Amino acid sequence: MAHYLAELYTPKPAWLDLSESERQEFFAGIGSAVPALSALGVEALALGKVDQTKRHAAPQTFFAIWRCPDDAALDALVAGIAQSGWHDYFDTVNAGGEATDLAGHLTQLSEAAQR
Repeated sequence: MAHYLAELYTPKPAWLDLSESERQEFFAGIGSAVPALSALGVEALALGKVDQTKRHAAPQTFFAIWRCPDDAALDALVAGIAQSGWHDYFDTVNAGGEATDLAGHLTQLSEAAQR
């Protein structure tokens, strides 16, 4: 089964203090890492701004959803994000792991209740 990473993040003051050229330089560094992640089969499925009008919306400002073919690729993605300096500029919450179908997830929930 594929592995997924859901990131939720909000800019820190350090990001807000950067000039536009400093931000573009940071983005260039991020862009240079994308081919290596793509070679591992990592895909960015969706990126965007959290819609705060939706019920139970996360307090973070932005989201990213990534698909990875396996746990090793997921580990490489998480490590690459950290190595990029991302966490210096964004408060981030990660949720990642192996995907299952609805029946499998209901079993996971049932097992969690038994602990």
